[in-house]
Amino acid sequence: MAAAIDEELIEAHWDDVLRLAASVRTGTVSASLMLKRLGAYPRQNGLALALREIGRIERTLFTLDWLEDPQLRRESTVELNKGESRNALARAVCFHRLGRIRDRSREGQQHRASGLALLTAAIVLWNTVYLDRALTAMTKAGRKIDEALLPHIAPLGWQHINLTGDYLWSETPPLDDDGYRQLRRFNVLESMAA
Repeated sequence: MAAAIDEELIEAHWDDVLRLAASVRTGTVSASLMLKRLGAYPRQNGLALALREIGRIERTLFTLDWLEDPQLRRESTVELNKGESRNALARAVCFHRLGRIRDRSREGQQHRASGLALLTAAIVLWNTVYLDRALTAMTKAGRKIDEALLPHIAPLGWQHINLTGDYLWSETPPLDDDGYRQLRRFNVLESMAA
């Protein structure tokens, strides 16, 4: 957006760009491998520079669409908020080291990152299962659920999860016939609707 597009560079390497696109599309080579190879050259070669120019065109077109289309801006904001919510959950889970992985070895860093991803995924799964069970129970009870609200429900909350307290594994809460914890009464939702 700041400088003029070098059209001659794109034209000079257009055949290479098409070959690369065909190779990636047919699965002959992965896009990540090609990016690694292009980045490994001591100097950027012509194909990499041509791809950069094409990327600048795409970025400019997207920016113009984004500025012109309020719906696209709303959708972008929603997706950004989901990412931020996931990051906030990961920071909450990784509370002891303030969200930082401080291991010196690469293997240690990978173990911590994998553990964090596993715990985050477990919380999201737990929330997803119980959100689904709550919606099913409300529907069976004859409650009307506004379908327009469902896309705004995300399983990324953690306020109901004890991240820092004592865990008593010997005390199991009562489970229903399917092996799940009992759902709370709907009166909380009634007070929110009023």
